[in-house]
Amino acid sequence: MNQAAAKIAEAAAPDGPYERLLAIVADDMERVNAEILARMQSEHTTLIPQVAAHLIGAGGKRIRPILTLAAARLCGYEGRAHIVLAAAVESIHNATLLHDDVVDESGKRRGRPTAHTVFGNKPSVLVGDFLFARSFQLMVETGSIDVLRVLSDAAAVIVEGEVLQLAAERDLSGGEEIYLKVIRGKTAALFEAAAQAGAMVAGAPEAQVAALAAYGDALGVAFQIVDDLLDYGGAASTIGKNAGDDFREGKATLPVLLAFARGDERERAFWRRVIERREQHPGDLDQALDILRRRDALADTMARALGHVDRARRALDAFPPSALRSAMADMADFVASRAH
Repeated sequence: MNQAAAKIAEAAAPDGPYERLLAIVADDMERVNAEILARMQSEHTTLIPQVAAHLIGAGGKRIRPILTLAAARLCGYEGRAHIVLAAAVESIHNATLLHDDVVDESGKRRGRPTAHTVFGNKPSVLVGDFLFARSFQLMVETGSIDVLRVLSDAAAVIVEGEVLQLAAERDLSGGEEIYLKVIRGKTAALFEAAAQAGAMVAGAPEAQVAALAAYGDALGVAFQIVDDLLDYGGAASTIGKNAGDDFREGKATLPVLLAFARGDERERAFWRRVIERREQHPGDLDQALDILRRRDALADTMARALGHVDRARRALDAFPPSALRSAMADMADFVASRAH
């Protein structure tokens, strides 16, 4: 077993790096969960807490607020603002999930029916808007205009990333460049802002703020690449949806883009039919998997994810060695371990 494979195997263990990092910030995370629960209440309607509770009740790792808490603590912060900030980060994330599921017409989220299938599209979109608004109220409470700028910029970039994905999701001509723009917008932007804002609220030096921003960006890019890889082989319990959903929805994710670029004309015609025109027949997913393996698209997608994992680990070299720094570095291996 090579070093990278050994790290991934260790990260997938029951007491792996996610659990170790969560244990370090567990007390703070309990306070964040209480803050989230309090802030999703409404004086005027029970529908808002019902829809929000349905989404939050589906679970999830809460990686983004954990990053905010860990970054603040890594920079020596001892106040309370990082709790409110982490709740704001998770509120932004939950708002985007509600909107995404409506746009993608998704039936499952983390193994449960999506909110829009239970409550309808209109309530889901409006509660998503409510959570966005709540997140800005929480940001303001930190009293930092710089933090407000970072997270509000991230919120705008997330929406831009989703719109770009909508325009490009069935376009095989954009290649990896457009793909990376999409995932940096829709996923990595919030990872980056979550870690960066944690450092900023701690009053960390500019070099450390930049290092944690780079760490969050690399972690977020790796996270989304692995998510897209899992669609072609992950278990529903791992990815929170059915394997093959991206294929059936005609999404030109990285494995498909690599196979398309390397394929012969017959294979390219297949990808144009099933992805661009979304004309799919029984057996097409099996054929897609065969092409992806033959063209090494799955293995190379994983290799690209591991490159970003390594970049995330190196970004933390700006900090002195500690148990927390090690846990954050190993968290990157956890992101990759989800593919196994």
